[in-house]
Amino acid sequence: MSENDGEQRRPRVTLREAPAPGPAGAPSPADSPHEPAALSTISRATYLKEAALKNLFLICAFVAVAGVLLIFLFVGYRGYPIFAKAGLWQFLSGLQWQPTAETPKFGILALIVNSLIATIGGLALGAPLAVGTAVFLSEVATPRAREFVRPAVELLAGIPSVVYGLFGLLALRPIAAKLSGGLGFGYATAWVVLAIMILPTVAAISEDALRSIPEGIREASYAMGATKWQTIWRVLLPAAKIGIIDAIILGMGRAIGETMAVVMVAGNAKVIPEGIFKPFLTLTTVIVIDMPYASGDHRTALFGVAIVLFLISMAFVASIRLISRFGGERS
Repeated sequence: MSENDGEQRRPRVTLREAPAPGPAGAPSPADSPHEPAALSTISRATYLKEAALKNLFLICAFVAVAGVLLIFLFVGYRGYPIFAKAGLWQFLSGLQWQPTAETPKFGILALIVNSLIATIGGLALGAPLAVGTAVFLSEVATPRAREFVRPAVELLAGIPSVVYGLFGLLALRPIAAKLSGGLGFGYATAWVVLAIMILPTVAAISEDALRSIPEGIREASYAMGATKWQTIWRVLLPAAKIGIIDAIILGMGRAIGETMAVVMVAGNAKVIPEGIFKPFLTLTTVIVIDMPYASGDHRTALFGVAIVLFLISMAFVASIRLISRFGGERS
C-alpha cells in the first residue's frame, strides 16, 4: 500500500460556503438530507424552564433564611417580657431557678454553667476519639476495614437520642453509682453519652478535611524521609486543622443542644454540683421538664431560656465562619 493510497482513504474536511438562496418555492441546498442540520438558538421554553429553576432555588434559600428569622422572632417575642420584668442581668447571673415559689426567682446562671461543663466534658472525651477515627479512615485503614468501620460510625448518627439516654441510664449509671457510692447521675455519665453522640459528626467532617489535602503534600513528606506517622502528625493534621476545628465546634453545638439523652442521666438538680457524680440541670432539660405545666411568667421565662440557648448556638456558628475565613485568608 502506498502513501498516496492512505491519503486517498482519509476523509476530507472542507469548509463549505453558505448556500445561496434559491428561487421562491425551490428547495434550498441546506434542506438536503445529506447536509448537516444548522444550529438553532435556545428556545423560549428552555429560557422559561431555566428561569423557573432559578426562582425555585431562590425560594428554597429564602425559606431557610425565613425559617431561622421566624423562629428567632417568635421565641424573642414570647421571651422578651421576662427580661423586662426580672431584669436581663438578674436573669443571666442569678443562681436560683424557682419559678413556682411564692416569690419567683428566675436565675439561669447555674443552668448555663452546667450546660457548658457538660458540653466541654463531652468534647474532651469525644473529640480525640473522633479525630483518631477520622485519621484511621483517611490514612491508615485498608479498603476492607474502611468499608466496615465507616458504616458503623455513620450508624451512630442515626441512633435516636432517647436510645443513647437509655444506654446511659441502664448501662453507664450503675457503673458510676458503684464508683461514687451515689445514684450515678451527674457530669461523668453525661460526658460519656455526649462523647458517643458527637463522635460521628466530628469524625465525618474531620475525615473530609483530611481527604481534601492534596496528595502531593503526602508525597513530598514521604520524599523527605518522613514516616507515615510523622506525616500524619506533623503535616496532615496541621494542614487540616481549620476543618477539624470546625468539626469540633459543630460537635459543641450538637452537645449543648442535646436534651433527651441528658435529661435521662443528669439527675436534674437546679444547682451547680460539687462533683462530677452529682445531679445537675441544663438549659435544654429545664425547658423539657417545666414546659408541660408552666404558665404565666414561668412559661415566659422558659422562652427566655430558649433565647439564651439560641444565641449560644448562633455564637458557635459565627465562630465557625470566622475561623474558616481566617484560615482561608492565611492559606
